[in-house]
Amino acid sequence: MLPTVADVLALDPVRRGNPRVVAGGDRLETRVRWVHVGEVHDIAHLLRGGELVLTTGVALPGEPDKLAEYISDLAAVGASGLIVELGRRFVRELPRAVIRAAEEHGLPLVTLARETPFVQITESVHARIIDIQLQELRASEQLHEVFTELSVEGASPGEVLTQVARFAGCPVVLENLAHQVLACDAAGGDTGTLLANWETRSRSVSPGERTAYDDAAGWLVTMVGARGQDWGRLILLCDSRPSPRDIVLAERAATTLALSRLLERHQESLERQAHGTIITGILTHAYSDPDEAAARARAVGVPLTGRRLISAVIRLTAPTGTSTGTALGEQARLGELAEATAAACREARLPALVGALDQNRVGVLLPLPPRSVAETALGTLADRLKATFPTPFVLAAGSVVESVKDVRRSFLEAEQVADVAVRQPDGRAFYRLPDLRLRGLLHLLRDDARLQTFAERELGALLAHDAQRRGDLTRILRIYLDAGRNKAVAAQKAHLSRPAFYDRLRRLERILETDLDDVESCMSLHVALLALETFRRDTV
Repeated sequence: MLPTVADVLALDPVRRGNPRVVAGGDRLETRVRWVHVGEVHDIAHLLRGGELVLTTGVALPGEPDKLAEYISDLAAVGASGLIVELGRRFVRELPRAVIRAAEEHGLPLVTLARETPFVQITESVHARIIDIQLQELRASEQLHEVFTELSVEGASPGEVLTQVARFAGCPVVLENLAHQVLACDAAGGDTGTLLANWETRSRSVSPGERTAYDDAAGWLVTMVGARGQDWGRLILLCDSRPSPRDIVLAERAATTLALSRLLERHQESLERQAHGTIITGILTHAYSDPDEAAARARAVGVPLTGRRLISAVIRLTAPTGTSTGTALGEQARLGELAEATAAACREARLPALVGALDQNRVGVLLPLPPRSVAETALGTLADRLKATFPTPFVLAAGSVVESVKDVRRSFLEAEQVADVAVRQPDGRAFYRLPDLRLRGLLHLLRDDARLQTFAERELGALLAHDAQRRGDLTRILRIYLDAGRNKAVAAQKAHLSRPAFYDRLRRLERILETDLDDVESCMSLHVALLALETFRRDTV
């Protein structure tokens, strides 16, 4: 930031001249671009604006109207001020015509009562200006390095905004063209206050240039986009008029955001990222106050306050590949699922937060409209999604909760339901915990050592037998129990003759030391097999 006239007056070489402001005292914050010594009365045409002129006045005219014209010309070219050393041309004070003209044109006018070497003033001011320019150059280089690294690393909008807030020391918001917040950083302030009534406030700020400062709002706004297609605005909420460095910062950050979007491959949209960030923040307790999560959701057009809330998790049922190419394909497919889910919510007029929770699941936070039934909303969402998204999926929902602080519990329940339902989907439109019955209970208890001990006690001998002999008796037991202990049906499903199948059943009874015609024994073995399946699939 260039020094002001007041800064110059505070310098030692100037102070030694006993300076006195005789006009334009309210303009001392005017910036000084350079200091120019001139002893000619027609110096104005040699200036470019921003110069602080030093003179002894020896060549100035004596006529009052000519002196007034001299001041008028300096003000017209944008001179930042005039310092006159008394003693040579003007002995004790300046003519009233000079002072009146300076006041009229708002030009800071200063007298020096003592003889002062002008070279010392110019050296001092110019050294400071050059030092400031070097600092700005270093800062610009630092900005370039930081944002280049962010671009190379594919940083998220949130990470970019964190750096902007750190450099600018003020809140920063990224919004789309519909004035919905995609990301924000409150710079240590209250996010709820920052985003309160955001859309209305944002619509009232419409600068005419790509980067401009709105004095009324105190916003520095720059458009974000590339190749002639703008898709958002980056806004710095400044405490004062932005410096040139702030403008460079905003534009550099906007370029990084635009480049990141151009380089996206198989990634979710910024809207999905914004929604996913809010959902993840709720699940990880990233927001110290539930009102902050509600404020962020409201800023993206999803009101949570005063609504009953239900969480849902959607998982693809198609097998996930293991190769890199297939993994990228699955990631892209999940992004398509998230976008299709958001579109289905819009078509059903169900405002919702929709975003990927991880590489396997899409999360949905659905505020239920007044007097609506959760099952109806879930059914509508499932039907519309199935109509537009051909890949099989399961939609699992948690319990309805009354406030944001309970959303995490609803999501955890939905995730557990989805983990069970995706293994053996039966074509339901959506799943809830009561639908899963025994499988759901075993999944919820899968980490309980008592269930693990029970399964090992029931099946340990059989599992050891198959491991030692590379046998398939565990599979035979599962087929027999799944067939409802109907031996003929089980033999057919096992592709064995009845005698061969009966022989395997007898071997099973010997190994397990149990009677496979006993209902209670078979029920225990079936529960143990279901539990074993839960353990094994959770470790895949």
